[in-house]
Amino acid sequence: MISWLRLLLFSLLLAALALGSGCTVEPGNSNAPISKATPAGSPAPSPTTSASPTQQASVQVTLPLLDALLSDEAFVRQLKEKVKLTDQQIDSLKHASQAEIDRLRSANAEDTDTDGTDAPTRAAEQLRSIVGEDKATQVASVANDFWAKGAPDDTTKTAEQFQMLPGPNAVPTDTRVVVNIPAFRMDLFKDGSLVKTYKVGIGYPEFPLPMGLRKAQTVIFNPAWTPPDSPWVATMKNATPGERIEPGSKDNPLGPIKIPIGLPSLIHGGKSPARIGKFASHGCVGLTTAQIKDFTIMLMQAANNEVSQAKIDEYLADKTKTKSVKLDKVIPVELRYETIVVEDGKLHIYKDVYAQHTNTEENLRKVLEAQGGRLEDLSEDQRRQALDALKSQPKTGEVVIDVPQLARKGYPVAVNLDDGKGKARTTRTKRT
Repeated sequence: MISWLRLLLFSLLLAALALGSGCTVEPGNSNAPISKATPAGSPAPSPTTSASPTQQASVQVTLPLLDALLSDEAFVRQLKEKVKLTDQQIDSLKHASQAEIDRLRSANAEDTDTDGTDAPTRAAEQLRSIVGEDKATQVASVANDFWAKGAPDDTTKTAEQFQMLPGPNAVPTDTRVVVNIPAFRMDLFKDGSLVKTYKVGIGYPEFPLPMGLRKAQTVIFNPAWTPPDSPWVATMKNATPGERIEPGSKDNPLGPIKIPIGLPSLIHGGKSPARIGKFASHGCVGLTTAQIKDFTIMLMQAANNEVSQAKIDEYLADKTKTKSVKLDKVIPVELRYETIVVEDGKLHIYKDVYAQHTNTEENLRKVLEAQGGRLEDLSEDQRRQALDALKSQPKTGEVVIDVPQLARKGYPVAVNLDDGKGKARTTRTKRT
């Protein structure tokens, strides 16, 4: 049995226990690398699924991620059983990952907007030096699988009825939440219609947001927080690892509401508007306080709960009292990694924020083919813009190319976009 402290460490610094949460992740869609070649410098193969012709993006192992996993007895047991690591090798991995934690602490490396592409490379080098080339690949594979699935949930098998939608830029026909990590975007669909879009903050590259299928089934108002043993906690004046931070405290980073979606992740508030659309969390989807209140109402309504602003205000009135509300219907949450997206006559190419090597011509062709087009059908100028964007990596986070021939195709344009900076604005009518 994993202790609460172990779960906190396993949550990779996300700042909370997900009460009653946990899920099983199904393989999913993305415009991840199509080929099975592992990027240079990384031992981590991308998991594949027979249900999809493309490969799923998978967060490559970083040393802080490995440090958290190595505190979990179940993970260590898998390394011993599946990879045949010795106690000495595991101790060496722990030492290397803790040294990286110490480096982050001294450098304050998390307070950054850089992509952190060297983090997987450093981890790969350490893995190879400690366990050798073959076992390094196996360790990375076990770590990715363990990380993606989150904590097991022994109380419900509901997630088995959900699946990641197949193919790039897939549009839901049911009720679900879709988070596209490189776009810093979260969408709520109800019965196949996009009803609300939020700009969000995502996990730092050293503490990445997982990719795969999760679920939301509980909303927790006025959550408490127990700080994990981590570099960023060490920089806080009024937080000590393992010490409970009460609901409503100014030192509680979760804000007024958290929605567990399976360890190591939450959807939660408390973020400043300045962090929305940027790296902002330690394995979570981050929103401002105003955003999380609005999203909670929308989510509960989509789950068929009777809820109103007055009821939400009632739950939040006493900031010292935590209240958990079970959703009447479990809502699947897709954590996607799509850097190439067609949206109603526009081709969006996003920065590859987690260095997944997804901005390739091969993936561009797959995205266009999914919408009935071909790269050769684009004009010479459109092709040049697209291929240049893939090659150069968008420095501002996104390149948008007009492709009128793809009008009314692809993923829906944002609806009632809430960018975290104030009142939500209507950008398009909802699309079925």
